[in-house]
Amino acid sequence: MRRWIRLMLLSCVSALPIVGQTVTDRIVAVVDREIITQSELEERIQFAALQTRMDPNDPELREDVFEALIAEKLVLAQALIDSIVVTDEEVTRALDQQLENLVRRAGSQERLEQIYGMPMSRIRRESRDMMRKQLLVMRVRQAREATIQTTRREVEEFYEAYKDTLPIVPEEFELSHILIVPKPDASIEAQMRAKLAAIRDSIRAGGRFEDFARRYSHDGSAAGGGDLGWAKRGDYVREFEEAVFSLRPNEISDIVKTQFGLHLIQLIERRGESVHARHILLRVEKGPASDSTAIRQLQELRQRALGGESFAELARKYSEDEETKVVGGDLGRMPLNQMDEAFASVVRDLNDGDISEPHRINFQTSYGYQIVHVRRRIPEHPMNLTDDYRRVEQIALQFKRLRLNNEWIDGLKSKIHWEVRN
Repeated sequence: MRRWIRLMLLSCVSALPIVGQTVTDRIVAVVDREIITQSELEERIQFAALQTRMDPNDPELREDVFEALIAEKLVLAQALIDSIVVTDEEVTRALDQQLENLVRRAGSQERLEQIYGMPMSRIRRESRDMMRKQLLVMRVRQAREATIQTTRREVEEFYEAYKDTLPIVPEEFELSHILIVPKPDASIEAQMRAKLAAIRDSIRAGGRFEDFARRYSHDGSAAGGGDLGWAKRGDYVREFEEAVFSLRPNEISDIVKTQFGLHLIQLIERRGESVHARHILLRVEKGPASDSTAIRQLQELRQRALGGESFAELARKYSEDEETKVVGGDLGRMPLNQMDEAFASVVRDLNDGDISEPHRINFQTSYGYQIVHVRRRIPEHPMNLTDDYRRVEQIALQFKRLRLNNEWIDGLKSKIHWEVRN
């Protein structure tokens, strides 16, 4: 059981190659027109070990990764036989996303370039073919797996066969919340408006917009004179978009208020539904009174809920989290061991029906305050069909896909040339 769980993980493991390696390579397998090198295998083993939290020298893990890599090359060969294609645009999008993730993990583009020992342009160039192959494999597998489903009887039979080896479900909480975002003090906003109005008057009197942006803007674009580059409809928040698309080239807007603060906008150029603009942003900071008002509102809502009013209805009416308010503030079921410590410390000592005191959280680009309602606290327990049917169903479905995939791979091995060397 544990081994096939690992095999399911390995079937999803793929990563960009560490290009430009200096190790002396040797071919360990040939599959159709593809080769598997020792360095490719070692890299995949290291990556799989991280995913499965196993020792990379474990013989069983090494064997499983090798088999998974051979299977991947067989699927690639079948994709070429079936004339499956992916477009250059699809490759570019996937590669961009992969490289963004790698930069995030490395901490910066410069650090990633140090790790790879080459500039980003070369990393991108040498990784492009590998990304195309990965997308071909993914497309073939997705097409096959899309039609595979499980019946309730199959789920129940799977559970009876493997219930003693299914993972333990960690302690979980069914949670809802109400979020309030502190509003800027009216006096501070008035000061920022007056400052921005003075800047606008200076620009209209002959000052250069770019110079004032560099000097006063709170946005990251300040160093470039507030230049935002080209953007199309949908790229900006509604208030900013309405303002920028109403301007003529070189015209400067009135003061525009968005969730980020107060803006002056200048349209540089427009081409159809795309605009090139620059702006000056003054953030309206929130003072102590802003926080106190938000906390006081949440305390009142907490007392109303504890007094018998529906927490879900209060969330629908007052919460400022647009994604959850429509479902009564429902945050779903959250495992305690996957919460960050700050949030875990809030709910850890709460029981069914309890509501936390207001506490601060990061929200979007700023922060807010929330109260959390524990609808149900679910202790750690063995997985069962009553409480965890969806979990069991997903594992059963993955098991079925793995079994059918292995049968398909065995069929490919009988018609596509492959061999292991050394």
